[in-house]
Amino acid sequence: MSGHSKWSTIKRQKGVADAQRGQVFTKLSKEIIMAAKAGGGDPAGNTRLRLAVQKAKESNMPADNIKRAIERASGGGDGADLVEITYEGYGPAGTAVLVEVATDNRNRTVAEVRNVLTRAGGNLGETGSVSWNFENRGVIIVTPNGKDPDDIALYAIDAGAEDVQVGDGSIDVYTAPADLEKVRKSLEDNGVTVDSAEASRVPKTTVALDEKHAVAMLRLVEKLEAIDDVQKVYFNADISDDVFASYAG
Repeated sequence: MSGHSKWSTIKRQKGVADAQRGQVFTKLSKEIIMAAKAGGGDPAGNTRLRLAVQKAKESNMPADNIKRAIERASGGGDGADLVEITYEGYGPAGTAVLVEVATDNRNRTVAEVRNVLTRAGGNLGETGSVSWNFENRGVIIVTPNGKDPDDIALYAIDAGAEDVQVGDGSIDVYTAPADLEKVRKSLEDNGVTVDSAEASRVPKTTVALDEKHAVAMLRLVEKLEAIDDVQKVYFNADISDDVFASYAG
């Protein structure tokens, strides 16, 4: 299981504190806005929007908030000013970091991202400096809930999945971006519990980190995710399950 997927699983298991829920809803609203701007406001004909709405519902975002976010995509105001940018940089021990943002103020956002990276001993890179090491893939995280992992893998592969990796308590299913929803639906139709399904940036190669650098990496990711404009953070650090478990505890 990739480091990003492990991190996402841990965050979901820990839940979202009430103090953070407002920020989570803001990020979800931005994703819905950007998805609607890119492919239209009808989820039936816009896969990215459909996934964004599904994720918002799974996070218990009120239906009215979801509706307003879709309307803001075409109704002007702050939604019309949002742009998507991906920043590239380096973290502890030379790890590659991708930071996806949705912002209405480029100068503010780049300054905040650069400051967090610098304080962590990393730095902001140029366009193309690390993105070559990441590929766009669909990632589905499922919980076996008593089902045989081999059966789940077969369901996924039969539906078009490219790879299946069994981890500690969960399973990662990787797909081509276009096949994400098809594979997800097939798993659910076969009674498999899908915890999350999203378009992701998966590293082609990873960097193994010792405990000290691994903890520093996780702290960096948390600080980047705390920036209001940051939507997603991807990294190519290989962090042990023990470090993840210790950090989450």
